[in-house]
Amino acid sequence: MKLRGLGTSPGKAKGKVRIVSGPKDEALFGEGEVLVAKITDPTMVMMMNRACAIVCDIGGMTSHPSILSRELGIPCVVATKDATTKLKDGQEVEVDGSDGTVRLVG
Repeated sequence: MKLRGLGTSPGKAKGKVRIVSGPKDEALFGEGEVLVAKITDPTMVMMMNRACAIVCDIGGMTSHPSILSRELGIPCVVATKDATTKLKDGQEVEVDGSDGTVRLVG
């Protein structure tokens, strides 16, 4: 499976998916996981700091996840439309923030 969106922070990263809906998910979020959310907000910054990449259903070049990903130097893909419903916790994915793709590994 391959999802397409808008690559807003370049680079590639592989990691396990963690679906996040708000700050209540912080205790479950592990170092080096791929943060997948409808959209991020400031309550998720601690998780974003531990993420290897960020993937969102909505967003654009100047959206919260895009700006923070560039500041953190990690790949970001936004505007996938359905990453939160197509991906599942624990799946291994590769996020390519240069071409705007997210693909299952293995």
